[in-house]
Amino acid sequence: MDTTLRDGEQTTGVSFNETEKLTMARILLEELKVDRIEVASARVSDGELKAVKKITEWAEPKGYLNRVEVLGFVDGGTSLQWIKESGAVVLNLLTKGSLKHVQSQLKKTPEEHVKDIKGILKMAQEMGITVNVYLEDWSNGMVNSPDYVFYLLESLKDEPIKRFMLPDTLGILNPDQVTSFCTQTTQRFPELHFDFHAHNDYDLAVGNVFAAVKTGIKGIHTTVNGLGERAGNAPLASVIGILSDHLNVDFNLLESKLTRISQMVETLSGIRIPANKPLTGEYV
Repeated sequence: MDTTLRDGEQTTGVSFNETEKLTMARILLEELKVDRIEVASARVSDGELKAVKKITEWAEPKGYLNRVEVLGFVDGGTSLQWIKESGAVVLNLLTKGSLKHVQSQLKKTPEEHVKDIKGILKMAQEMGITVNVYLEDWSNGMVNSPDYVFYLLESLKDEPIKRFMLPDTLGILNPDQVTSFCTQTTQRFPELHFDFHAHNDYDLAVGNVFAAVKTGIKGIHTTVNGLGERAGNAPLASVIGILSDHLNVDFNLLESKLTRISQMVETLSGIRIPANKPLTGEYV
């Protein structure tokens, strides 16, 4: 799942207009054959709403609508209404993956948070919107409050949730921790589909993706050229490289189409590709 248009746009100083977003969405889905794209956060702006409408109007007749995802919040249904208006049909619901976030940000108990989440899931089902769930700050949750993380998953495992997405939100993990935490999670809930979302604060995002895939994680989140807030996300090209050449796993992406999207994102973002960047750099 590529999140260049959502998490990538959170890079300091980067902002894509609606035409640029549509162009990148088309290349990612049609040419590169990315499985899913996350294109926006709900409620951000009118411009963002227009951009998502452009993408969904293009995607629906092509049969791609269920591959276009929007980040939304546990907000009593406001995000759902925004997503419905945009024409999208997939919500990536941001829930709290650590006890610290529940208590310090929401000022709620875990039980209250679960009740709020279930309310959103019920509304989404009535509106015909598919839900994936992010466990925001999951990595700190596993370090400091694993009982809470497992309580949350246990409480939601039978709900209509397609994917549970495990983000290393602050980029704190190393491959040994990823191996341990993802193994615990996949073994405890073998029936659930888990995605892993890496951040690169210690330059370990790609190594952490390698470790996650080896544990049986089913989905990986990337951005073109590794865009993203702070040090960025796992770069799409690097992830394709390790999936293809080191892990020998099957995927649908066409490697030959990487250069075009990489250069386009470089131009539109204003963030240049270093000459020595692995796989896509001029010197490589």
